[in-house]
Amino acid sequence: MNNQELRILVIGAHPDDCDFKAGGTAALYKQEGHHVKFISVTNGDAGHHEMGGGPLALRRGQEANDASDIIGIDYELLDIHDGELVPSLENRYVIIRNIRLYKPDIIMTHRPNDYHPDHRYTSMLVQDAAYMVTVPNICAQTPHLKKNPVILYLSDGFSKPYPFTPDVVIGIDSVVNKKIDMIHSHTSQIYEWLPYNNGTLESVPENSDDRKEWLSNRLHRHFSSIADKYRNKLIELYGNELGESIQYAEAFESCEYGSSLTDESISTLFPFFKNS
Repeated sequence: MNNQELRILVIGAHPDDCDFKAGGTAALYKQEGHHVKFISVTNGDAGHHEMGGGPLALRRGQEANDASDIIGIDYELLDIHDGELVPSLENRYVIIRNIRLYKPDIIMTHRPNDYHPDHRYTSMLVQDAAYMVTVPNICAQTPHLKKNPVILYLSDGFSKPYPFTPDVVIGIDSVVNKKIDMIHSHTSQIYEWLPYNNGTLESVPENSDDRKEWLSNRLHRHFSSIADKYRNKLIELYGNELGESIQYAEAFESCEYGSSLTDESISTLFPFFKNS
């Protein structure tokens, strides 16, 4: 058994992106004594139908703090306007410095093909920071890394130019309710903006407990569909008996710009498979 303390950095475009795609895995790493940090590259100050600017950014920051407290991780919002992220050299340096300061073993981020420009450009910025984090004369005042981290893409449903193809699928049954609690913390997103944006705001319950049940039912179905879709990979990683029994999962795809994800590195970086 490997007792190395791992450092996991999840870089999403908006407050709640990390929670949706990797909240369960983050909770599992924390339970095993590893270090986890979420970064939202934008401050979330535009995605709402009734408020915006500074007040919305402050609200999104508090919601992120509430979510992070549930599993005891760090959650940082960078001060870049929501909807205005660009893959500039300046922003690349921001990402390089954040990666170097945290010294992650694994970085998780969006894939570069995605409906939202902030998602696409977050992915591009992380990809552009890969390798450069090891070059001493780039951002020279922030000590460079000796090794390029493993980079993983968060799951999505887009099919062009190619569909998401996971290399790692992690069962989150034991922490699925914590993940739902984290997502529940993002009130302005989950119960206000997103339902408004997709035309279902009238279906959102008013009462907090009813809202939680409404959300939980939807998320359980979604997380279950991920486990069913990638059942063969779960069996490969966990073995037949456990792989067949997992109900809820998160999935990740290797990015070739990071260090190679090998059988050996999988066994080191993902302690969840140690009993398989």
